[in-house]
Amino acid sequence: MDHFLYRGDQLWTEGVACQAIAEAVGTPCYVYSRATIERHWYAFEHALNGHPHAICYAVKANSNLAVLQLLARLGSGFDIVSGGELERVLRAGGDPNRIVFSGVGKTAVEIRAALLAGIHCLNIESEAELDRVIEIAASLGMRAPVALRVNPDVDPKTHPYIATGLKENKFGIPVEAARALYQQAAKHTRVLGIACHIGSQLTSIPPFLDALERMLALVAELATLGIELQHLDMGGGLGIRYQQENPPLPDALAQVMLERLRGQYPKLALHIEPGRAIVGNAGILLTRIEYLKPGELRNFAIVDAAMNDLIRPALYQAWQEIVPVNRCSKVIARAYDVVGPVCETGDKLGADRQLAIAAGELLAIRSAGAYGMSMSSNYNTRPRVPEVLVDGKEFHIIRRRETIADLLDPESLL
Repeated sequence: MDHFLYRGDQLWTEGVACQAIAEAVGTPCYVYSRATIERHWYAFEHALNGHPHAICYAVKANSNLAVLQLLARLGSGFDIVSGGELERVLRAGGDPNRIVFSGVGKTAVEIRAALLAGIHCLNIESEAELDRVIEIAASLGMRAPVALRVNPDVDPKTHPYIATGLKENKFGIPVEAARALYQQAAKHTRVLGIACHIGSQLTSIPPFLDALERMLALVAELATLGIELQHLDMGGGLGIRYQQENPPLPDALAQVMLERLRGQYPKLALHIEPGRAIVGNAGILLTRIEYLKPGELRNFAIVDAAMNDLIRPALYQAWQEIVPVNRCSKVIARAYDVVGPVCETGDKLGADRQLAIAAGELLAIRSAGAYGMSMSSNYNTRPRVPEVLVDGKEFHIIRRRETIADLLDPESLL
C-alpha cells in the first residue's frame, strides 16, 4: 500500500496535490511519502518481532539525508557499500553500531573510517579483503568485527544485472572456501556472523529458502570448529509490484525463515537488508510534457525528465507505471512512447503507453523511490532534480535543484 491516490481526477501524495508540488518546485522532481516509508519499514519490524533481529536499510536504494534521518529515528540499521554512504548515515544521525558494510572493493581509507566510526561489522567478500582488514585493524590496535559474505550459488530468477548469488558473480566467498577463511578470521578478528545476498527484485520465497538452508549448513559446520556465530544476515532483495509482479509480503517471507530458525537457532539473530521494498513504491517522479510528436510508426510524448534522472528503463529495460497527474483531459487516448530530451535513442521512460494527454500536462512515473535519484547523473550537462518529502498536509524540499553553476564549479579551463 502507498499514499499516492487520486482524489477525483487529481493525483495526491498524502494530503498534498501533486500539481501544487510541481508548481512550487518545478519539474522534473522526485516526490516521496513519509507515511509510505514508515508503513513499509514497520511491515518488516512487525514481521520479525519476537526473534532477535536487525533491519539494515540498503542505503544504495535511496540515500537522501532526510530519508536516512527518518529511518534512523525509527530505529533502523543501515547496509552501506561505500565510505560516502557511511558519511551519509552518520550525518543523518544513524547509530554506527547498527551499520554493516558490504561490497567487494572496500578501500583502505574506507575500512579505516568504518573501524574508527565503530560500525557493527564489515562483511568480508574475499581472502584479500580479510588480509587488508586484519592489517588495518592491527595498526589501530583493535580486532575488527566481521562477518563473511558467502556466495550460496542460488539462482534468484531475476534480471542478470541484479543477480548477486551465483558462482559467476563477483560477490561473496564460495561456500567451499568459507570454512578455511572463517578459521583464519577467527584468529585475528571478532567473527560475528555470516552474510549472503542473492539478488534484487525477487518475487518468490524458494530462492530465499535455498540460500537459508545453505547458510545454516555452514553455521552448523562452523559450530563444530568452535566458531559460534551471533547473527545470520540474509541480505535484501524482496521485490515490489511494478506491473504484474506478485512478490511475497514481508510477514510471509519472515514466517518461513523464522520457522526454520526458532527450532534449531532461537538465539541466532536474523539480519535483513531491505531497500527497494521500503522506498520503491514510496516515491514518484513528476515530469511535464514538452511536446507531442506524432509519427508514422510511433507517437512520442517528449517530457522534461530523461534517462539521466531515471535510468532504470534504459539500463534494465524496467517497466514503471506512468499516469497523468490530472485525469480529466478531454483528448482521446492513444499509444505513446514517453521519451526524454537526452541525445540517446535509449532515452525512453515508457513504451507504448495508452495516455489521454496534451502538451504542458503533468505525468507521474510511479515506483520511483528506489534507484531513481540515487542512480541519476548529469549526462548532457543536465542538473539533477530536486527531492521533496510529503508529510501529511505539508511538503519539504529535501534536496534543492542543481544549477549549471553547480556542475561547472569543480572544473577549470586550461
